[in-house]
Amino acid sequence: MGAQSLAVACGALALCLALAGATNPGFAVRITQAGLDYAHQLGVKVLEKELAQLKLPDISGDFRIRRVGKVRYNISSLDLRSFDLPYSQISLVPGVGLRVSISNAFAEVDGNWRVKMHFIRDDGSFELKVENIYVKIDLKLGSNAAGKPTIDTSDCSTRISNVQVHFYGRFGWLYNLFRGAIESPFRRSLEGKVCENVVSSVRSELQPYLQTLPVTARIDAMAGINYSLVAPPTATARSLDVDLKGEFFSLAHRSAVPFPPPALALPPDHDRMVYFGASSYFFNTASFAYHAAGALVFEITDSMIPKDVEFHLKTSTFSAFVPQLEMMYPDMLMKLRLSTPSAPFLNIGPEGLSLRPVVDIQAYAILPNSSLAPLFLLSLTGNVSAVVDVKSSHIVGSLKVGRMKLSLKHSDVGTFQVRTLQSIMNIYASSILLPRLNGENLLGRMGVLGLVGGKSLQRAQQTAVEAPGRGRLRAAACGGLSNFLLLGADVSYQPQGWRQGDQRDLGLGLRLRALRRRS
Repeated sequence: MGAQSLAVACGALALCLALAGATNPGFAVRITQAGLDYAHQLGVKVLEKELAQLKLPDISGDFRIRRVGKVRYNISSLDLRSFDLPYSQISLVPGVGLRVSISNAFAEVDGNWRVKMHFIRDDGSFELKVENIYVKIDLKLGSNAAGKPTIDTSDCSTRISNVQVHFYGRFGWLYNLFRGAIESPFRRSLEGKVCENVVSSVRSELQPYLQTLPVTARIDAMAGINYSLVAPPTATARSLDVDLKGEFFSLAHRSAVPFPPPALALPPDHDRMVYFGASSYFFNTASFAYHAAGALVFEITDSMIPKDVEFHLKTSTFSAFVPQLEMMYPDMLMKLRLSTPSAPFLNIGPEGLSLRPVVDIQAYAILPNSSLAPLFLLSLTGNVSAVVDVKSSHIVGSLKVGRMKLSLKHSDVGTFQVRTLQSIMNIYASSILLPRLNGENLLGRMGVLGLVGGKSLQRAQQTAVEAPGRGRLRAAACGGLSNFLLLGADVSYQPQGWRQGDQRDLGLGLRLRALRRRS
């Protein structure tokens, strides 16, 4: 009856939704019943398409007919001509995982038969109609020590209301006379084999497949992300919550993160299909990884300064603030090397995302032979805010700089006042450094959600979730201390190869709304 392939297809659909000492998650995903319903609609289309090409296994066994005796049978070359799933559902089972329910299913099968009954042996072809098929499969979701998802069948039941068989062959007319006696034991045999094959398929095919799934991904040439499970998925009556490690790492210099992840608990919101929660740990491990990889080092030369900016990166320009420059290095081009002594940490508060980076600025004079002469080393501190948005399939971010403060750490050209240099540094930061940072979308790299493969999230707005009683945004307890970024969305998905109209026929577009509410 195709129970094996049916189990694998249903189980794979269910498990695709769950992907996502004691360890707090850096990233959390919530899939609500609305999200399951939408995924189910897409999954049923895929399942029906697969079933249309299904090759069913041979069936053999025996049964006893009153006044006739034991009948041995073998059914082969099964061809599923049609399979209709008028009603199916994926629902939540609290404390267990997911339930796949199929009701009122209908199937038509053609094949060959062979029987042995006393001294009679015969074979031929047959038509089989199976009506009102009901299957209930409970899938228990978990995780192993490697943070990969696990699955098992915790319960399975099958009921078939009606089976009709019509035999063709030399004695086909004879078997059709007492097919009523054959159909009942044949129905019971099919009912037993469905769950038998379901359990076998989940354990021998689906579970081993899950163990091949990676739990890390490469983001770019410098960093990767670990998205292994830190705990088994949690099923409640309204959602499936998945806690992921959400930890970035440097590909070249992988080392332990020197700070622990704070507590992250999603608020009791369920009116969107999916929710994503990213704690400060998620973003700060990205900062730590890119700093370790040397990505937070930038060099600025005069050729990079926009033409509409009056200042130029030359010693003659800076001599107004550092008089010694013109005498020691007259009218020479300069280079600025910006680096961070340590990884900048991001905070999530009532006004959004912010950080206070410390940046070292080493100034050089470019000598005629192209070698560099060190001039002075400045330390810059400032307030930087981050704006996060979702465009198409990716999270993107941009930085804005507030007030900055300069101090002199070392000078090779004598002492000088740095306060007057702040205006120049403000110009360089706003017109050169920030456009470069935002162009490379470093913040966007930190916020990669893996929203690929046809999924679409648009018009997202960030919500900073914080401890109750603070700020104007939606508040939720998060270990009493830590804040995190929350995104809630409805999802639109178009598998590769689908026509554009297929998605419209579902009548489900994307509706991504802000989660702003009063505290």
